[in-house]
Amino acid sequence: MENELNKPYKICDVNREKKKGVVALSLEDLLLKVPEKLGLPAENLTVVLESDGTEVDDEEYFSTLDPDTSLMILHGNERWAPNMPKCQVSLDQTDDVHLGDKCQVASLVGRLQHNLCHISLLGGQDLELLSDMDPDSLADIVTDRDNRIILEHIKEASGRILLEKRQAQDAMELLKLYHQSVSNGTEDVSPPKQERV
Repeated sequence: MENELNKPYKICDVNREKKKGVVALSLEDLLLKVPEKLGLPAENLTVVLESDGTEVDDEEYFSTLDPDTSLMILHGNERWAPNMPKCQVSLDQTDDVHLGDKCQVASLVGRLQHNLCHISLLGGQDLELLSDMDPDSLADIVTDRDNRIILEHIKEASGRILLEKRQAQDAMELLKLYHQSVSNGTEDVSPPKQERV
């Protein structure tokens, strides 16, 4: 009898740009309403909790959700990601040459302030931007001393991780070269024979 109650839910797309309210009786009912509400195709849809990405894949779990739970609807290969703040750096017109880099650094710092563990998932270009940043140049987004200390730690950690990633890439390249030379028979892996005197 409890499944016969319609409950309200908040649904959004993967970018969190389209947000709608929907009343649904079941997970199946919710999925039937998604195409009309969010304009997504009716097939290959996945429902996850908007807050942490937990997949809602059966009616039993769906029935335990509280009213007004925020759900994200993913289509195809879309993946859940945490809600990151938008880059909101106000710069003078004279600074517009470096606007792209500064905006990107500000966005990266904003993401990392929510979860510093994400620094290890960044790519080489992002790590380079962070390791090359000047924390004093970000005074318009970081005002207090504690946040500047955090920026120094982010700068140091990103430089260290970038170095480790480059060392790992170099080691992999050396292993590939070694493997190729062994495969081609150009590398003699046996110890050299010693002549008897």
